[in-house]
Amino acid sequence: MIMHRKTKVGKLIESYPFAMGWMIENKLDPEGKENMTLEEILDEFSPEEIENLAMDKAGLMESLEVFIEQMKSFLGIKEETRVRTLTILPGRDKSGTPEGFDELTIKTSEIISIVGPTGSGKSRLLADIEWTAQSDTPTGRSILINGELPDRKWRFSSNNKLVAQLSQNMNFVMDLTVLEFLQLHAESRMVVDIEGTIHRIIQAANSLAGEKFDPETPVTALSGGQSRALMIADTAILSTSPIVLIDEIENAGIDRRKALDLLVSEDKIVLMATHDPTLALIADKRIIIKNGGIASIIETSDEEKSILVELEKMDSFIQSMRTSLRQGEVLNAINN
Repeated sequence: MIMHRKTKVGKLIESYPFAMGWMIENKLDPEGKENMTLEEILDEFSPEEIENLAMDKAGLMESLEVFIEQMKSFLGIKEETRVRTLTILPGRDKSGTPEGFDELTIKTSEIISIVGPTGSGKSRLLADIEWTAQSDTPTGRSILINGELPDRKWRFSSNNKLVAQLSQNMNFVMDLTVLEFLQLHAESRMVVDIEGTIHRIIQAANSLAGEKFDPETPVTALSGGQSRALMIADTAILSTSPIVLIDEIENAGIDRRKALDLLVSEDKIVLMATHDPTLALIADKRIIIKNGGIASIIETSDEEKSILVELEKMDSFIQSMRTSLRQGEVLNAINN
């Protein structure tokens, strides 16, 4: 059993959201005490309070450990299966030529861009990752999770998805409000603080979208940019998939830099198919796809980072022009 008595309460609840319910039920409200351990919180109680509440400090510590282990078992959570790294081992391109790299290991909170012509094999790379290929796909690639052969759950379990895909077109068909949609998802994940989680998702989504929406907005009434913003925030905060693939984010009508920052802040591995030089250079590395294979892997250089600064200035200028046009303004020299 893993002991959590020295773990900060904020980190404990982040790792196991259901722990908040246990704490409140045991009269240990964690609000404002996120940087304290459970042991430190218990030490704040006076002998009189402990007696009045019939509190058994040692028993509570043990009870929390048992509760966490029971909930992990019930939810199918295994610490050792958390994805920390994804490794791609080379295969071959459509001509049978070996791919041009030894191996690629990607860590959580890293962004990798995937660049190549239409039809070059970007979707095949995603499929190999999603299926955790073991030299049994047309490319002959192999995928390792945490440096080892992947757990069978990534291949055969419908409840454990390695990859969350965010496609270019996000069209809702459900007759639900944003609030109802997020409630369903949060409940399915057994989130304890559903209200707080929903508020966080909507707040994050509205920071990405050009025009804000509220919880009562029907999901079918969201614009393309608003839909993409909602799904990015939902994927970052609620999805259990450790790897996120974003396709053509450049046309999404959202703040792309903020979207990527949000995803990596939630310890996701982000793979981003793009034709946009700004997005390609934001990534830590970029995978170059040609003729169905990985031709090379390029790490973003200091010189390219300097170029990125200039590209982002241009991008900011274009975005400001777009905003002015949307607001009905007449463009003139002042806009420059």
